[in-house]
Amino acid sequence: MLEIKLRRSRIKSNRSRIGTFFIFMLLAAFGSFMVLPLVFAIVNAFKPINELFLFPPRFFVEHPTLGNFSMLFKLAGNLWVPFSRYIFNSLFICIVTTGGSVIICSLAAYPLAKYNLSFKWLFPIVVMTLLFNATVLDIPNFIIISKLNILNTYWAYILPNLAVPLGLFLMKQFMTQIPDSLIEAARIDGASQYAIFWKIVMPAVKPAWLTLVIFSFQAIWNQQGIGVIFDEELKTMPAAISQIVSGGIARTGAAMAGSLFLMTPPIVIFLLTQKSVIETMVHSGIKE
Repeated sequence: MLEIKLRRSRIKSNRSRIGTFFIFMLLAAFGSFMVLPLVFAIVNAFKPINELFLFPPRFFVEHPTLGNFSMLFKLAGNLWVPFSRYIFNSLFICIVTTGGSVIICSLAAYPLAKYNLSFKWLFPIVVMTLLFNATVLDIPNFIIISKLNILNTYWAYILPNLAVPLGLFLMKQFMTQIPDSLIEAARIDGASQYAIFWKIVMPAVKPAWLTLVIFSFQAIWNQQGIGVIFDEELKTMPAAISQIVSGGIARTGAAMAGSLFLMTPPIVIFLLTQKSVIETMVHSGIKE
């Protein structure tokens, strides 16, 4: 820690104020450019329909209105199923699948990272699956789901998203950084394998599973269950909003409000976890 502080002070003393100012301005410019799509989506949600179709388009709204949201909720009230049911389905599926994905990927990555197993050749195959788009798995997933007789159930959402190759890769790479001496010391003290995993390994790889929570929640939140879910009571909120806004140009304002409504939960999850991810990423390089 003393060496790190000395390095930081040396770097700080060698950097001029003008250089720091220009670096800050450059990062601020890039950050502002990257946040423009999010700001534009928020602004569009409050635009009346006549401003949405202006040409050339205007970035900011001149006459903000909440009519888009009122139209969205009015259309949601006319659905066959209460809108609260869609919200419950989305939250239930996201919470169960995200938690299960973190646990399963972590349990699978631990032996691959810390034990000399004969089936470690499976890990390169898992890495190879990262090269493929998830769309190519739609037909195999449908065949497996139908063979398991879980079509039109919550399991059709949950089961295909529990074992995520990206999650396994991420957890394995972080667990490899944990010193073997730390695990051996815990084993000598009498800790069981489950105690080592939950009390030593999982806290040490906190940035990995927090990042996995963000990615998993975002991917699962946007799923509509097309092709595997047919009962209206089992559909998610993205599917409901997609049905609401498919009524033509007159519902463009409601579509903008629905897009903002769908963006909010993933953004909230990211804001709640990004501080821990950044702080623990800085100290993730554990060495012997």
